[in-house]
Amino acid sequence: MGRPINTARLRIFGVAKPVTVLGSTTVLRTVLATRYVTPLREGGSLPGLMEADDLGTYVVKFRGAGQGPKALIAEIICGAVARALGLPVPDLALVELDTALAAGEPDEEVQALLRGSGGRNLGVDFLPGALDFDPAAFAIDAEFAGRVLWFDALINNVDRSWRNPNLLFWHGRPYLIDHGSALTFHHTWNSPTAAAARSYDAGEHVLIGAAPDIDAADAALSPRLAGDAVPAATADVPDEWLADEAGFRGPDDVRRAYVDWFTARLSNRLSWVSGLRDSVAAGPAPRAPRRRERFPWLSDRP
Repeated sequence: MGRPINTARLRIFGVAKPVTVLGSTTVLRTVLATRYVTPLREGGSLPGLMEADDLGTYVVKFRGAGQGPKALIAEIICGAVARALGLPVPDLALVELDTALAAGEPDEEVQALLRGSGGRNLGVDFLPGALDFDPAAFAIDAEFAGRVLWFDALINNVDRSWRNPNLLFWHGRPYLIDHGSALTFHHTWNSPTAAAARSYDAGEHVLIGAAPDIDAADAALSPRLAGDAVPAATADVPDEWLADEAGFRGPDDVRRAYVDWFTARLSNRLSWVSGLRDSVAAGPAPRAPRRRERFPWLSDRP
């Protein structure tokens, strides 16, 4: 337990369950974590690869990580909305974690994370053999690109750029992952109305160069959220992740606030869709990689 292993090998030989049929609604199932396999150090929150009692393998995002439950809430809501829109996303599950698993981990950082994350956490179905998306290697059509941009603008997702695409290519198709940085308004709830009207700058989006068809995406996707898709998405969030939100009477009150925000966001659609068209017309923003000074102490800057 806790022995370092080759994660590239896991990507080839890992166990995964079928991905949910696109457009369906689900109630998140709960699985019991049985083994911590390895940390995934690509991100700042230190997710881990874990096996569970359903014989599945999951990328587990822990509520005890630095970003806290808010990132997990965003993952659940945005993942369910993406599924309702027909966009490909991996299955999600709630992963029940016994803190006793921490005892067998030699890494102190992992031990602390597991001990601080007892109870329910979020599991993302592991896609064995998935490749990181590279727009130069995988062709994306204008229709799909437009739908992804529309979705990211809807949820104010700033984390699907050329620097960090957050797309995986698996079994011949792209999958959207990592939505924990979306819905930024919920970190304070100070100005959800302003966030609902916010424009979206897609200049650095990884798919901006694929000639995204924004008008077709808007016509196809906006009607799909007119029903109960958003309330169903919020219903998947565990009560304990919502219970201590300041200024609300309880978990259901917080869920209503998320639904109200999406309603307001959609009512402001003409404004931010217009901004998307402008971004597409302008094309990709110039890439300006940060210049690293080899010997910063020799700089004459203050």
